[in-house]
Amino acid sequence: MRYLIELIVSGLAVGAIYGLIGMAYAVIYKSTGLVNFAQGEVGMMVAYASWSISTTLGTGTWGVIVAALIVGVLTGLLIERLVMRPMLGEPVFSGVMVTIGLAVVLRSIIQLIWGAEPHRVEGGGAVVHVGEIGLRLSQLGVIATLLLAMLGAWLFFKHGRFGIAMRAVAADEKTARLMGVSTARVQSVAWVASSVLAGLAGLFFAVIYDLSPALSAIGLKAFPATVLGGLDAVIGSGFSGLIIGVIENLTGGYFGSTLKEVIGFLLILVVLMVRPFGMFGEREIERV
Repeated sequence: MRYLIELIVSGLAVGAIYGLIGMAYAVIYKSTGLVNFAQGEVGMMVAYASWSISTTLGTGTWGVIVAALIVGVLTGLLIERLVMRPMLGEPVFSGVMVTIGLAVVLRSIIQLIWGAEPHRVEGGGAVVHVGEIGLRLSQLGVIATLLLAMLGAWLFFKHGRFGIAMRAVAADEKTARLMGVSTARVQSVAWVASSVLAGLAGLFFAVIYDLSPALSAIGLKAFPATVLGGLDAVIGSGFSGLIIGVIENLTGGYFGSTLKEVIGFLLILVVLMVRPFGMFGEREIERV
């Protein structure tokens, strides 16, 4: 029983990382209609840059978190302004291909600047005991961060006029512009929010495991959370990340690492056969 609880708890921590990345995917899709295949690389870039700033300045745990927030905002603004803004009005396929190219460029930049060797990110290593189960502060921190992000997203899209504008741009960009919605501003906010979420996920991953170019793989591993929750469901993607993390950890614990690597994709295949728009996504109704 204790082993089962440990698997579930550690799965929630991994799932929270997936959930943050999944929310980042969903924010971009909800506001632009694009799937950003550079999401893992963006998170890795923010994690590397914030770690370097923290190491240079000698700041502690809170310092590296603040650095991640600042770098995430700047990264999102630069990507939107320099890479994605010229793609406004272009076909969706072209935008998706640009994100694939961006992923390759970011991976190359990280290899050139920081090299391929892994680094250890200090912080969050203290253990908190809940009964007989030991949890690291970094694990509790990433779960708390996901819950706060989900609450913030709910308030933003439920009660914020800007959240409604994001949905309008994703539904019909040209009509939204005719109605006075600033497409560029909406997309800037979306890319900033997405980069911050991905950056926090990358930083927590680096603290719990290590910081290396392999970190970019969390983008692909978290993608099932977005598909499972629904590409347009920001909160649903965060919740689905927890589901994927727990199921993945239980599968690895009882059936081995081979099945663990693919269980997330097998799960979304089953769910999509029943609900093609995801567990929490909105059903698209077309008038014919």
